[in-house]
Amino acid sequence: MAKAVVGARGATKHVARWVAILYVALLVAWPVALVFWNTFADGLQPVIETFTDPLVLNSLRLTAIAAAWSVVLNVLFGVTVSILLVRYEFPGKRLLNALVDLPLSVSPIVVGLSIVLVYSTTTGWFGEPLASAGIKVLFSTPAIVLATTFVAMPLVIRELVPVLQEVGTDQEQAARSLGANFPQTFRRITLPAIRWGLLYGVVLCLARSIGEFGAVKVVSGNLIGQTQTATLMVEQLYYDFDQEKAFAIASLLAVISIITIVTVSLLRSRAESRRDS
Repeated sequence: MAKAVVGARGATKHVARWVAILYVALLVAWPVALVFWNTFADGLQPVIETFTDPLVLNSLRLTAIAAAWSVVLNVLFGVTVSILLVRYEFPGKRLLNALVDLPLSVSPIVVGLSIVLVYSTTTGWFGEPLASAGIKVLFSTPAIVLATTFVAMPLVIRELVPVLQEVGTDQEQAARSLGANFPQTFRRITLPAIRWGLLYGVVLCLARSIGEFGAVKVVSGNLIGQTQTATLMVEQLYYDFDQEKAFAIASLLAVISIITIVTVSLLRSRAESRRDS
């Protein structure tokens, strides 16, 4: 009887494993593989032509700028908010903790529309004063940076909060008792303790920022050669029947995502091995 139960459990586990593999293969691996297949179906020449096109290069440059600013702003904001949520008690803490997850639950289209309403030169709170000062936000790089930063905001925080909770405050209190001020304590104690979590958050934030589409499309105006990011260019090229270029850019974005996944996996394995040792 016991052998039969063990055999049934083993069979169930085997079937569940293959069902999971088939599910991931059909939903993720196969479509991504088709993108790569179509990219190189006619050889390397279309790929070379794609990445020597000035419009494509401009869209990649704009994507890199937006992603870089998103990472910098989210690291600064994420570290500050994470320390605030874990180390301090204050009125509205639960509300702030809930608001941090807002970009994960709200559609990027809604995010983009919100930025338009805030920074519109006709109805926005900040749009008209900024325009009077000669600062253009909507349909320009600042709006793209704002949208990209907003959608990627929770990723750094949600990586750092559990790390700070696990580390505790003993070493920080010991440093302060020895006369260290906050910058010294943060640089010598807190930052080394959270470096792996911070690195995970940076990598995930970068991947999320590079792949953003909905919010950026609303706030950028999708102006060709001016405010068109890589993801927006993929859509435009595909519907303009220039699919070879669309597949080439999509393949590049997919490669970046794959590198991100592998990097996070390696970093997690390394961090776990260091923790165990």
